[in-house]
Amino acid sequence: MFKDKKFFIIGAQGQLGKEFIDVLLNKGVVYEAPNEADCDITNARVLQTLIEKSSPDFVINCGAYNDVDQAETQKETAFAVNYEAVSNLADICSKNKIKLVHFSSDYVFDGKKDGLYEEEDEVNPLNVYGKSKLRGEQVVLKLNDLSLVFRLSWVIGKGQQNFLFKLDQWAQKNPVLKIAADEVSVPTFTETVVDVALKALSNELSGLYHLTNSGYASRYELAKYYIQKMKRENFVIPVPGSNFTTIAERPGFSDMSNKTICKTLRTTNRRWRDAVYEYVGSKYRAEIFS
Repeated sequence: MFKDKKFFIIGAQGQLGKEFIDVLLNKGVVYEAPNEADCDITNARVLQTLIEKSSPDFVINCGAYNDVDQAETQKETAFAVNYEAVSNLADICSKNKIKLVHFSSDYVFDGKKDGLYEEEDEVNPLNVYGKSKLRGEQVVLKLNDLSLVFRLSWVIGKGQQNFLFKLDQWAQKNPVLKIAADEVSVPTFTETVVDVALKALSNELSGLYHLTNSGYASRYELAKYYIQKMKRENFVIPVPGSNFTTIAERPGFSDMSNKTICKTLRTTNRRWRDAVYEYVGSKYRAEIFS
């Protein structure tokens, strides 16, 4: 797979970018992954020079502005990264006939649907972050016919910028954990994202897909399961999300169906509980050998 192909990874320092690098290294696939200092996604000229010099077959855009609350007061920055830079990237890839893989978010939905969200469902983001991600995915699909756009939710992988890492840090300091029980989506692990994205590329897919693990959970359910599997003794209590002060409004239920991508690739994505179990195992190994 991908013999004589080359990848160019943007956002290589993030948890998703790191997962792509680990997998490509393991497969012996050629790639370039410049650091953020050398590859400022908001600098169109630099981006174009780097990509054209690299001459890759695939560009994987893992770069994004992901601070949902901060985006409310830094709207220009959020749109500069999640929309304007993405527009430039899509244009560069289109002109050079490069396959672009871009990642969007379940926050393009308002959470008011009764049931799982499908790709064709109406979008209505509630916050600046969601609006910027929606503009980004729309411009990619408009400018680059070769592109693949995946909507993700509650991404979890190696690193510190995810819910489980932050939960673990909190659990070490607080015997009682109060977790929102009315915010529901799909915990989605970077290993699943990379596996499905590479399968989609090998099958020459293009267009928009929902890419998640299977099943869904509230923040409370996810936290309780993780604490149990980590064999911690914290008491996990379900509470309304209104107990927490946040700047940005969030959808209460943004669970997306992954049936389209699974049916297209004739595969089944792991259930989120199985992915958590594996994540816990890797965390134990990291703690033991650190």
